This record gives sequence, C-alpha cells and structure tokens, in this order.
Amino acid sequence: MKIQGKMFMWLSLFLLVVAIVYGVWSKEPAGTTALFLAFGLSIMVGFYLGFTARRVDVGAQDNKEADVADDAGEVGFFSPHSWQPLGLGLGAAVGFLAIAVGWWLMYFALPLILLSILGWVLEYYHGENRTQ
Repeated sequence: MKIQGKMFMWLSLFLLVVAIVYGVWSKEPAGTTALFLAFGLSIMVGFYLGFTARRVDVGAQDNKEADVADDAGEVGFFSPHSWQPLGLGLGAAVGFLAIAVGWWLMYFALPLILLSILGWVLEYYHGENRTQ
C-alpha cells in the first residue's frame, strides 16, 4: 500500500499545480474550486494509504522482486446466493427514474432500497446461513 500512497501524493501535487495555473489563467471559479477539491481528496486518500501502510504487512506490490503469483490468495467473502443486490439495483433504478420522471416515484424506491440494504446487512444473522 506504500506505492499507492505515493501515487496519490504525486497526483495531489500535480492537481495543486494544475489548480493554481488554471485559476490564474482562466479566472473561472467553478473549475478552480473543483480542482482544489480534487487536490484535497487526493491528499486525504494518499495520507490514509501511507498511514495504513505502516500498520499492515508489506504487500507484494511493494516488493520489486515479487511475482504476480505472490499477491494471489483470498480476496474476501462474497455471498454467492444473495438476492439483495438485485433489490438494491431495482430500487436505485426506480430512484433514478424518479429524478427524471417525477419525485412521487421515490415513495416506491426508498422502501425498496432500505429493505434491500437491511436484508443485505442482516443476511447472515438469521435463517439457514446464520452460522457462516
């Protein structure tokens, strides 16, 4: 994670230079503000990755002599049988449709979104998958 932190720090330096040059040259406040906000976000991510890199083990991406296979292994646990992302996607689709068609559709989208998120969070706390 050390190399990612350095990449974001270099990106933030680039964004700072671009924001200053763009602000002086164009005198346009919206784009200048957006570039300074991108600089701030890049600094935050770079600082977090650099700070976290000191607390975790060295990864294969930080070793110059590492092979691709050195970083192989388990990425995480992904539920293979969950129907909750489908409900969340449908709720999000209806929610975005509400922005285009009419805000009254949010009355249908919000309960679907909230129930899907609740079901996804509590999926392994009840039922046959409780012990996984």
